[in-house]
Amino acid sequence: MNYRKDTINLTTGTVEEKRQEIREYFLQTYELDERLFDLLKEKKFIYEQPNSLRHPLIFYFGHTATFFMNKLAVSNIVKQRINKTYESTFAIGVDEMSWDDLNDENYVWPTYEETKAYRDDVKGIVLDLIDNMEFTLPINWESPMWIILMGIEHENIHIETSSVLLRELDIKFLSDEEIFIYNNEGKETYPQNELCTVKGGEVLIEKDRKNPIFYGWDNEFSFHKAQIKEFKASKYLVSNGEYLEFVKDGGYSKLHYFTKDGVKWLDFTQAKMPTFWLKEDGKYFLREINRIVPLPLNYPVDINVYEAEAFCKYKSEKLGVEVRLPSEDEYYRLNDYTKAQEQESNIGLKYFNQTPVDKYKFGEFYDVVGNVWQWSITPTYPFDGFETHPSYDDFTTPTFDDRHALMKGGSFISLGNEILREARYAFRKHFFQHAGFRYVQSDNEYRTKLNDNVYETDEQISQYCAFHYGEENFGVKNFPKNSVDVLRPYLKDIKKNRAMDLGCSVGRSTFELATLFDEVLGIDFSANFINVGIKLIKYENLTYKVATEGDLFDEKTISLNDLELEHTKEKVTFMQGYACNLKDIYTGYDLIFCSNLIDRLYYPQKFLDDVPNRVNDGGMLVILSPYTWLEDYTPKTNWLGGYLKDNKEVKTLDTLKLNLEEKGDFELVDTIDVPFVIKETNRKHQYTISQMSIWKKKV
Repeated sequence: MNYRKDTINLTTGTVEEKRQEIREYFLQTYELDERLFDLLKEKKFIYEQPNSLRHPLIFYFGHTATFFMNKLAVSNIVKQRINKTYESTFAIGVDEMSWDDLNDENYVWPTYEETKAYRDDVKGIVLDLIDNMEFTLPINWESPMWIILMGIEHENIHIETSSVLLRELDIKFLSDEEIFIYNNEGKETYPQNELCTVKGGEVLIEKDRKNPIFYGWDNEFSFHKAQIKEFKASKYLVSNGEYLEFVKDGGYSKLHYFTKDGVKWLDFTQAKMPTFWLKEDGKYFLREINRIVPLPLNYPVDINVYEAEAFCKYKSEKLGVEVRLPSEDEYYRLNDYTKAQEQESNIGLKYFNQTPVDKYKFGEFYDVVGNVWQWSITPTYPFDGFETHPSYDDFTTPTFDDRHALMKGGSFISLGNEILREARYAFRKHFFQHAGFRYVQSDNEYRTKLNDNVYETDEQISQYCAFHYGEENFGVKNFPKNSVDVLRPYLKDIKKNRAMDLGCSVGRSTFELATLFDEVLGIDFSANFINVGIKLIKYENLTYKVATEGDLFDEKTISLNDLELEHTKEKVTFMQGYACNLKDIYTGYDLIFCSNLIDRLYYPQKFLDDVPNRVNDGGMLVILSPYTWLEDYTPKTNWLGGYLKDNKEVKTLDTLKLNLEEKGDFELVDTIDVPFVIKETNRKHQYTISQMSIWKKKV
C-alpha cells in the first residue's frame, strides 16, 4: 500500500479542498495506527509490556484517541467528554528522568473491545469536525483546524514509537504475516565507510507560526542561524557490519568508551551488543518488527546515544583522528549541501524495515534522510523566540535537559511532519527509536549541554519564578511561603502523611508544604511550570531574569538551600495534570491545597465536584483565590461568582459554601485574606488580595 508520507500544505487550495485532504490524511493515520496492532497474534497480547520503562501496549492503543479529545477540550472546540476515565487513564505517557522509575501498578486498563469502541467514537467526532468546523486559509496556530492536525501528527509519532515497542515485544506474541512490505537485500558483506567533505555554509531555520506552510511543533518555530565551516562526515550511516567490529573488539566491556551516564546504563542493562541483535551458536541475527533474520551487515545499526558515542571514541582510536556525532547544525548543513529533501529515500513506509546503507544516494553521501533516525550530539534547546502552543505546552519543554538528544532525518516508518527538514524530535538517550548514526570529523563549535536555566526564554516563567521565589515587595510577604505559614496553625490536629499542591505553578508552596508533610505531590497543567520545581530538585540552582525597565533585566539565582528547603527534596514529586480531569490514582490526601487556581479553570464546577472526594476524612481542602473571573479563562456561564442572578449578587464564597458545606461533607473552618504583589518592572507592580478558605472534611 502506498501511504501519503508528506504532511499537509496549509496555504494552497480552497477550504473545501483542504477539508477533504485533511480528512484523507486523518483516516490514513488513524487506521494505520490500528493496523500496527493487527500484528499481535491475539488481542489479549495488547496487555503485554514490551519494555519495563514503558506502559503496556493497550495504553498506546488508547492514547492517540484520547489525545484528540483532550486537546480539543482544552482548546474549547468540544464541550462534552466521551469518557472521562479513559481521557485520564490514557492521557500521559512515560518520559521519566531515569531508566528504572516507572510504576505501573496503579493503572486499571479497559478491554481491547472497549478501547476500540472509544477510538471509533473519537473518530466520528473528529471526522464531523473536519467536515463542519469553520476555518480559513492559511491554517496557523490560531486556527481550530491546527488542533486536528496536531492530533494527526501526534499519531504519526506514535505509529513510529508503537512499532518500536512491538519490536521489543517477545516475538512469540506477534504474527509473522507480512502485512507491510519488507526489504530483503540484506548481505553478509558491507561497504567500507569513509569520510567525505561537506563544504561550509550558512544554516538558516526561519518558520513563522502565523503563516506556516506546513504543520510544525513548537520547537521548530521562530529563528535560528549558524555559520558552519567545512567538515567531513561519514559517507554511509554506520552499518551493522561496521558496528560489529566494535562489538567483536569487546567495545561494551571497555568502559572508557562510554560516558558516565552510559556506564550507568550499561550497568543497569548488562548489554553486550545492540538490543535488537540476537546471537545463537556464534551467529548473529537481527530482530525486525515481526520477524528475525540473519544479521544484514549492510543495513544501518539501530542503537541508542550511549552506544553511538562509545563507538565514535572507538572509531577515533582506529582512524587516528577524532570523530563524533554530528551537531544539529552540521546535520542541517549536510542536508542542504546534498539537497536531501529532493532525493528518494527509505521513508514513509516504503518498506517495513531498514534498507542497505548504500541503496539511496545523496550526492557523495547516502541516507542523509530516511532509513533510520540519526542521533546528534545536540541536546534539545529553544530557538530564539521559542513559544509553547497554548494547547500543548509540554511537547518540547520536558526535553529541555541534558538527558535528551535530538534526532534528525526520519526513519523508514516516518510520516508527515517527521520527514521535514525542520523537524526536531528528541528522545531520552537510553531509548531506542529506529535510530542509528553517522560520524563527523569537524572543528565546528557545538552545543553539548543545555543551559539549565532555559526559563529565561519565557517571560511568564521568569515572572512566576520571581513571584514564588523572590523577596517581599513593599512589605508584603512572599505569597506562596506566607500562605503556608498562615495555614500552619490550622494543621496542628490533622494527619500529615500526604498533601497535594494542585495548581502548584513553579512549586514554592509545594516545597513549603513538605516542611510539614511526609509526602507532597505538586500538580500543574503546565509542564513549563512544574519543570522549574523539577530543576530545583535536580540542580544546585536555577537562574531567571526579572524585567527592570524596557528590555533591561536583572538576573536572579535561586536554590533550595538558600531558601532552607534543601531537606524537602526527597519528599516532593511533580506531575503534570489538569485539575478538572485528574487521574483516579490521585486520592487519599490529608490536605489538598489549591492556590489561585479556581478562577483560571474552564470548568471550576467540575473541580468542586471532584476534588473533595480525594481528601481523607478529617483532612483539609484549602482554596485561595482573588476571585478574578475573566472570560479569557472561564466562560461566564461557568463562573462560580461575580455576577447577578435573579437580581441577586452571586459571590464565589457563597457558591463554595453551597457545594462544600450544604451539599458536601465539609465545614468551613476560617477565611483569611492573604495579599500578594506581582512585580512586572521596577516601577510597576500588581497588588492583589487572595481569600484563603479553609475547609475540614467531616469524619
